[in-house]
Amino acid sequence: MLGCARRLLSKTNLSHARTLVITPEHEALKENLMKLIQKEINPRCEQWEKDEIFPAHEVFKLLGDNGFLGISKPVEYGGLGLDYSYEIMAAEAYATIDSGGVSMAIGVQCDMATPALAKFGSHHVKENFLAPTIAGDYVSCLGVSEVGSGSDVSSIKSKARVEGNEWVINGGKMWTTNGTQADWMCMLVNTNDNPNPHKSKSLICVPMKSKGVAVHRKISKMGMHSSDTAEITMENVRVPLDNLIGEEGRGFQQQMNQFQNERIYAAAGAIPAMDRAIQETIEYCSQRKAFGKSILDNQYVHYRLAELQTEIECLRAMLYQCVDQHVAGEDITPQATMLKLKSGRLIREVADSCLQFWGGMGYTDDVFISRMYRDTRLMSIGGGADEVMLNVICKFMGTDPGSRS
Repeated sequence: MLGCARRLLSKTNLSHARTLVITPEHEALKENLMKLIQKEINPRCEQWEKDEIFPAHEVFKLLGDNGFLGISKPVEYGGLGLDYSYEIMAAEAYATIDSGGVSMAIGVQCDMATPALAKFGSHHVKENFLAPTIAGDYVSCLGVSEVGSGSDVSSIKSKARVEGNEWVINGGKMWTTNGTQADWMCMLVNTNDNPNPHKSKSLICVPMKSKGVAVHRKISKMGMHSSDTAEITMENVRVPLDNLIGEEGRGFQQQMNQFQNERIYAAAGAIPAMDRAIQETIEYCSQRKAFGKSILDNQYVHYRLAELQTEIECLRAMLYQCVDQHVAGEDITPQATMLKLKSGRLIREVADSCLQFWGGMGYTDDVFISRMYRDTRLMSIGGGADEVMLNVICKFMGTDPGSRS
């Protein structure tokens, strides 16, 4: 076991770990975004939850006009050109949105559908897809999962063949956030017959108004009600060869790189949500009486909340360390994977424990903790299920059977 720990230590750079330093500039960006959220977004969240959709073009244009959709993206395409640590400040601010579906949809726009485009894309695709996405004129979506291929990304079946100077795409995508409103999709698709599934795929920018693209259905979900989720089908969809992101056959690696941003964003948003759940539970339990004293006066309750807050602070430290290493250009695959695993499990634990202390009120739609309980269950599934995260970590530790053979 000691050997496994040393192997993981050597691959995660924990032996010379450092942490992110939050500057006044970081705090100013976060504060300005939070003010915008409180003024323009939160007053409408209740209606969007009832409608089971929010006006993505309107909200994204608001954020784009204020410079919040391209914080770490290149200046020449409308971004601010700041380092990734400022994206984390924005993610923490988005966590104050009263609807988890809205903050998730923004995350797709900033940290799930566009990182590979910004890093590997040509001037053509950046000019035609990245720039209008940063401006908030376009809504983006990410097309990876399929009906028979969720966390097993290498098994996707959608294909694109070359005809003249066009890609001809056939297949479909499942669980597509922003899918009913998106202007374009960052689509992972098979583009050659290489028997190695890690070398047969490419990322392509697909305009959603192209002939042959159809929203097969809008999916009804347990949580994230304000976020539209769709099943998309594509039949003989033609797009220019120039819509390729980076090199042909490198899509799998590009998407794995893109997943790191998604996983960091998810953890950054989870932590403030947990902070809020703990604080609101403290306030409620201090006022609610049972058997002659407040619920908070019960030792189990205030001890349990203390345990959970301690776990949250450990996760926050892990997040800031991971972000600092990401900004430094280091490979953060193991850290981001552990961060995703821990944040998904902890937020479920926090939501469940806090809801229990709210009693019957926690089971109603009238309080934040109820919505949080529904929305955050997704964290251990989306962006790579917990079991996939464990498998990745085991490979770095050398304990996975395949890595020992």
